[in-house]
Amino acid sequence: MDVIKTSISDLLILKLKIFEDSRGYFFESYNKSRLSEHGLFFDFVQDNESKSDFGVVRGLHYQLAPHAQTKLLRVVEGKIWDVAVDLRCESPTFGKYFGVELSAENKLQFLVPKGFAHGFSVLSKAAVVQYKCDNVYSKSDERGFKFDDKFLNIDWKLEKKDILISDKDRELPTFELAEYNF
Repeated sequence: MDVIKTSISDLLILKLKIFEDSRGYFFESYNKSRLSEHGLFFDFVQDNESKSDFGVVRGLHYQLAPHAQTKLLRVVEGKIWDVAVDLRCESPTFGKYFGVELSAENKLQFLVPKGFAHGFSVLSKAAVVQYKCDNVYSKSDERGFKFDDKFLNIDWKLEKKDILISDKDRELPTFELAEYNF
């Protein structure tokens, strides 16, 4: 496994070792000891999966501490543009975002630690996203902010006319008015 650092500290891309032959391929999608060899220690306690159609934007979501979550994401069908926004107040990259294309083809994984908001847009006809969390879902600590916040100016890699957003996400506050405690 290769661990690729991004322009934002602690936000990592994992490139797994893929074994391919005439029959297909094999890879370890998760190996706790391999992560620990890279100084990454997480106790994942929940797996989630979502399926979304082209143009869907999910996010930007996070949970407040102490129920904040580290997420390890991958795509098993289709292609997404995955985005994380730094919410760590003392970070030099506070309020900055980083995006990466995850797909069934490239098999990259995105490690989004606590202290980040997360969201993605679907770039293919449909996409199935799986992710591990190191803390369980807490409805009372769930927060988010608008995906199209002008301050963040995130490029979701979609035409505005193609974007599909839930009513719940449409009602989220702006980044400036969002609550966070990291």
